[in-house]
Amino acid sequence: MELILGIETSCDETAAAVVRNGHEVLSNVVHSQISLHQRFRGVVPEIASRSHTERILPIVSQALSDAKLTPSDLTAIAVTHRPGMVGCLLVGMAAAKALAWRFNRPLVGVDHVQAHVHTGLLTDPTMPLPALCLVASGGHTALYKLNEPGKSERLGTTRDDAAGEALDKGASLLGLTYPGGPAIEDEGKDGDRKAFKLPRTMLDKDSLDFSFSGMKTALLYTVQPPGKPKPEEPPSGQQLKDLAASYQEAIVDVLIQKLRRAAERHEMRSLCIGGGVAKNARLRERIAQDPVLNQLHLVLPPLDLCADNGAMIAGLGSILFRQGKTSPIDIDAVATAQSGGKIKMRQRKKRPVNK
Repeated sequence: MELILGIETSCDETAAAVVRNGHEVLSNVVHSQISLHQRFRGVVPEIASRSHTERILPIVSQALSDAKLTPSDLTAIAVTHRPGMVGCLLVGMAAAKALAWRFNRPLVGVDHVQAHVHTGLLTDPTMPLPALCLVASGGHTALYKLNEPGKSERLGTTRDDAAGEALDKGASLLGLTYPGGPAIEDEGKDGDRKAFKLPRTMLDKDSLDFSFSGMKTALLYTVQPPGKPKPEEPPSGQQLKDLAASYQEAIVDVLIQKLRRAAERHEMRSLCIGGGVAKNARLRERIAQDPVLNQLHLVLPPLDLCADNGAMIAGLGSILFRQGKTSPIDIDAVATAQSGGKIKMRQRKKRPVNK
């Protein structure tokens, strides 16, 4: 029996989870910092890392308690070491390293984005490969081809704003709360998706990259037309609902069209999604309705596995551990993701594990 503790502190969620045998989630504890960052309409690194410092030990303890385990029961400890805010990453890594050293357990450094890519295998271990994977969040929007566990190929990425970032900025323009994705989704439920014609930036006809900055600018000019005085109040009533619905539809439309391009161009057997934007109900509805995408084996993970969480770290950590890809105790925190999505780690001899 393989028991992996996963620790995630790359941004503004302090998370820990225990996964058994690569896909059985025994516990998944997440502390969100939304209330701390809401007034700033974005994550403040110093505040985030301070909160992680205060929360990391109670969160890890709760994850072990919920799984009815002690640290000595663990097979290995997985932790996010890239990409993310370095100060935040260091908090989770310090906790993971301390546990690995104290209980003589292997340490596995995990790429946060790759953990989202592999969430499909955590949700459905029999997911046919290769799989088309969309990672869409506040910091990342990219398409990957998952060829086999631990091996993926990046097909396209955003050239400017991520989808979640565009939703956050759009919500700010509309006078809605942070985070923007849930606020726009909620406000747009009773809106007309066709009320406002907003652009869909598709780039070159063969491109699988994304660009959302133009949508944000188009929304700005819709709310505040050039040459006219700035409105004293943000939109309200039905106009607000229609704007929210139209803006969300434009972003979802681009995601769907890029997914379809990738599915038509590359041989794929499955489709899975991850990241905070993957929780969006309209995106999930459009995927299920699309005549090309719904021909694939669809893996739409539970909402608690889409946003940042420790279970996805433990899930990918389990794959890497089985492949003998453990990390040195002095592994560094890295702000950027791995180029091309290839997971490269030091091959190390297996250390004896105390039983």
